[in-house]
Amino acid sequence: MFGYVHADLTQLSQDNRKIYQSFYCGLCRQLGNSAGFKGQMLLNYDLCFLAILLQSLYEPEFQSENFRCMIHPFKSKTGLKSEAIAYAADMDIILSYHSLLDNYRDDDSKISGFAAKLLEKDYKRIKLNYPRQTKAVENYIQKLTIAEHDKETNIDAISGYTGEMLGQLFNWKDDGWAQTLKCMGYYLGKFIYLIDAYDDLKKDEKKGSYNPLLFMKKESPKEFETFVRVNLTSLMAECAKQFERLPIVENTNILRNIIYSGVWTKYDYLQLKEKKKDNSFKEKN
Repeated sequence: MFGYVHADLTQLSQDNRKIYQSFYCGLCRQLGNSAGFKGQMLLNYDLCFLAILLQSLYEPEFQSENFRCMIHPFKSKTGLKSEAIAYAADMDIILSYHSLLDNYRDDDSKISGFAAKLLEKDYKRIKLNYPRQTKAVENYIQKLTIAEHDKETNIDAISGYTGEMLGQLFNWKDDGWAQTLKCMGYYLGKFIYLIDAYDDLKKDEKKGSYNPLLFMKKESPKEFETFVRVNLTSLMAECAKQFERLPIVENTNILRNIIYSGVWTKYDYLQLKEKKKDNSFKEKN
């Protein structure tokens, strides 16, 4: 659904790369087990992060499986299987289901509508098992739809909807760690919304599509870039603060890599791309 929360592989050791890949492959396998090949098409880095986080916090029993997949048939892969990974796969499906429905409603995408229909049975099954989480996603979509229709310009309010929803998904067991996980998901969700809006800024400006950052850019063009950078930094600092409160021992290097470096790779890419464009323009003139 989002895809911004992934590892910075250049900063990971070879061993940690293999572990990260085994979670990713395990999530893919679980999506296939839960919803068939269509489920595997929904594979998302954000939910891989959630799988690693919850596996590392709660440490449920896990199995390691060697297999060959359709995408890489000539090389054996290793994937992990656990209750935490199964939960992340279910959350992937409910998010993807609503994302597809949203594409169908907004763009009249027949393909998205058909794909959502194929997932409907799986969605209803997951809803029975996780009513709180599915309700949170449904409420999120409803609030977001209203905000977009009203052309809401308060970026803090609208990004908060994503934060509230993701906080509920992070809160797997609703136990003693619920509040910390909800806060972590809340700040990460706001970060994801903000960087997604920033990523889409030029496209939405060109098409005349709704984007709450466009209002801010027009109102304060000189302070706009600073505003985005400061807010993204502040949100991830709060997310990291919540993470450091969790008693996690396993996979801490991978999780810290994602939180402190991986989430910034897209922003850094956009900045580099803009810098190259500015330099090219200066050379021509």
